[in-house]
Amino acid sequence: MDYEPQFKKILETTINQEASDLLISVGPPPVIRVVGQLIPLVNEKKVTAEISKGFAFSLLGEERKEKFLREKEIDFSYDFGGKARFRVNIFFQKDTISLALRLISPSIRTIENLLLPPVLHEFTSKSQGLVLITGASGQGKSTTLAAMLDEINHTRAAHIITIEDPIEYIYKGDKSIIEQREVLVDTHSFSSALKSTFRQNPDVIMVGEMRDLETISTTITAAETGHLVFATLHTNSAAQSIHRMVDVFPAEQQNQIRFQLAGSLLGVISQRLVPRVRGGFIPVCEVMICNNAVSNLIRENKNHEIPAVIETSGKEGMISLNRALIDLVRRKEISLKNAIDYSANPLELKSLLM
Repeated sequence: MDYEPQFKKILETTINQEASDLLISVGPPPVIRVVGQLIPLVNEKKVTAEISKGFAFSLLGEERKEKFLREKEIDFSYDFGGKARFRVNIFFQKDTISLALRLISPSIRTIENLLLPPVLHEFTSKSQGLVLITGASGQGKSTTLAAMLDEINHTRAAHIITIEDPIEYIYKGDKSIIEQREVLVDTHSFSSALKSTFRQNPDVIMVGEMRDLETISTTITAAETGHLVFATLHTNSAAQSIHRMVDVFPAEQQNQIRFQLAGSLLGVISQRLVPRVRGGFIPVCEVMICNNAVSNLIRENKNHEIPAVIETSGKEGMISLNRALIDLVRRKEISLKNAIDYSANPLELKSLLM
């Protein structure tokens, strides 16, 4: 049976309902997520093992199908007839196939549109160094990264190379030349693509995810050698991000990496999405700028003292997570309960509010 027409109808519904996600697993009907809430598509049939397999195989094609059956899970992007793009993850559970699709906005929003801190503009104007965008999965890292790269695209002539898995946002070159490489489609791995960028004359490099020692090492080298590099990590704070990057190296190399990071890191934007009072979500960012004090703490392996520097360096553009949450509570954008729930230090947050 051809399941493609039925699946396309469900994708149309996902787009028309302005959902962020579509979830398909055996048992219930397809489910969409709208403004954070899961909504079953009750007019659709309950998903059987055969239906979920048919939906998955209609997306995969032969080469991806072989990889999926071999590795039991796969990530890729899917262009739905020019109407929308989806980031797709297909995986096995209980020996049946499930699908999770994230709708990618067709347009790239600006830093202002996304309600991100204005200090982010400063990172886009730099000519070299490393900028990290961090946070858990689904917290808007890719969207923030796209806004920053597209600002460069519209404001100066630069050669931008992105390395992604999968490609999400599609950039339209303006003042810049933008080349997007997808892992396993255009290159074998993040690390191999990164190494080859040194021969491709880039000004700006975007590393979709730093997953291993080799990728992290090459990313730092790229930032040290005259490139502006943006990269993401699945960490929840600036201090944790630095610790994670250093910790992947053998003990005998860690001191050298600290010195390299201290000299090349421009800043860390640690982001999470918090439910908004009026519905939807709003990004809340901890922003660390790598000034002399932060650089010294990185060299001396005193990452635990970085939050205190962020807290006392607001005039330099740094933003602590608690200060960002408090500002949104006072502006009635988020509830006090959500501010406390999303804070890494709720006791400090309560004391700052007093």
